[in-house]
Amino acid sequence: MARPARAEHRLRVVIATPSGEVLRRPLEFTQYLSIRYTERLAEAGIERSVGSVGDSYDNALAETVIGLFKTEEIRRRGPWKALEDVEFATLEWVAWYNHQRLLEPLGYVPPAEFEQAYHDRQAAPAGVEVLT
Repeated sequence: MARPARAEHRLRVVIATPSGEVLRRPLEFTQYLSIRYTERLAEAGIERSVGSVGDSYDNALAETVIGLFKTEEIRRRGPWKALEDVEFATLEWVAWYNHQRLLEPLGYVPPAEFEQAYHDRQAAPAGVEVLT
């Protein structure tokens, strides 16, 4: 993934600045992403669901999905001949997971279908019921 232009600019400024003039270290790339992620959540009206640093609930959902991916795709279909094979398998698995896998917590519908039904309900005029 390419670095955002702002982070790239900050990095170049620090590199070009004599070391005696740097008063504080710049934001690390991951910190920039974390800040941008938080901003995007706020713009979308979504409340963060991650805990504080060191909290056992940090990234629990992501770690669960990664565990599923490793079990269902990587270990089951390996060993892999090349990185490109893993990349294509990842794309296939993500597409399958989002558009075909039936998830019990969502009422046995795929995540993409559940999300579309949510957006349809949000877009419907008040008093109009949307069938899902």
